[in-house]
Amino acid sequence: MRIRPFFLASAIGVVLLGAGIGIAQIEGGDRGVAPVDSSSDYEVSGVTVDVSAKDADSARYGGWRLAQRKAWVQLSQRLGAGGGLVSDGALDSVVSGIVVENEQIGPNRYIARLGVLFDRGKASAMLGVSDSVSRSAPMVVIPVMWAGGAATVFEQRTAWQEAWARYRTGNSTIDYVRPVGTGPDPLLLNYGQTQRPGRGWWRSVLNQYGGSNVLVPTVRLQRQWPGGPIVAIFQARGGPDNKLFGQVALRVDNAAGLPQLLDAGVKRLDDLYQAASRGGLLRTDTGLAYVPPVAATEEEALPDDSLPVTAPSAGGATISVQFDSPGAGAVNATEAAMRAVPGVATAGTSSLALGGVSVMTVTYGGTADAFRAALQARGWQVFGTGTTIRIRRAQPSAPEAAPGNATGG
Repeated sequence: MRIRPFFLASAIGVVLLGAGIGIAQIEGGDRGVAPVDSSSDYEVSGVTVDVSAKDADSARYGGWRLAQRKAWVQLSQRLGAGGGLVSDGALDSVVSGIVVENEQIGPNRYIARLGVLFDRGKASAMLGVSDSVSRSAPMVVIPVMWAGGAATVFEQRTAWQEAWARYRTGNSTIDYVRPVGTGPDPLLLNYGQTQRPGRGWWRSVLNQYGGSNVLVPTVRLQRQWPGGPIVAIFQARGGPDNKLFGQVALRVDNAAGLPQLLDAGVKRLDDLYQAASRGGLLRTDTGLAYVPPVAATEEEALPDDSLPVTAPSAGGATISVQFDSPGAGAVNATEAAMRAVPGVATAGTSSLALGGVSVMTVTYGGTADAFRAALQARGWQVFGTGTTIRIRRAQPSAPEAAPGNATGG
């Protein structure tokens, strides 16, 4: 696989691709797709070998042996351990995989470009270096792919999602949280969500995935003709404001090279995200941090210059409230309405079902009947009894028809 420079624009700075700047052309569609691997192994890619032997199998085996030795020297030098060789038996114990990037097999000759994966713990112990990596805060990845004028995330499995699943993040300083795309993922993590800057709703979503921020790697595919060249524009976006950190454009000659094109794009975007993190542009948004409820102090509850007010009793009730949730706006509005009821200490959605009925857990400093009466006084229809109720907004009554002035005939 060769990379030929074309054109590139980056929001952070100029990125060198190959011998020049910008759109890189990726030639060759015969590279095997990297296996799905989310491990933290050390990876050394682009190792070239040219081995001759008595038959094809022996040549290939010898090529892989040679690739392990050359990759070990490169890894040792990269980690500052001197670059010394070790025995083939020792290498077999630390090599966790071989990735075939490109290979040509003849009757007695093997020419290939390979990638070698080393077990991080074993390799670090053998080299005498630390295997710890300074990572960023956990970032939830929402891969958006534009094709045919439509944006797709997790509604169906895409080649862009698979490229992010294949990418090995062991050498990256970004702590990626990559959702599988099943269950509630298509509802919570869709393209529309990436366009909402509201921190409150983002905070609710990220808490379910253990993330502190969000990354939105975007690719826009432009096909010249069916089966022909494909130009992909990759954008490194992130944060609740969908901020652009940089972009790069790559091109492949035919549709068979799409997996290789997307793999190269993931690597470019990871470089941009790491550069943004080092430059302080990609950091945890304070608006996404969890804010615990603040309990009212005694001075706030009973001011000196006012009469005592009725304070919530110490033995409050925990009430399960079912409500209609056609969209994110309805969820936020209902939560705000519950918190505005006097005596409510906390109110948060515990079971989310967009387009259906969600469940909110409310802590009220009084009895369930008192909470029911407070809701009815604020115009809510309340169904059910005890600590499990169902609420709806009261519908305005229809106005009475004005008496007609027509005479019968």
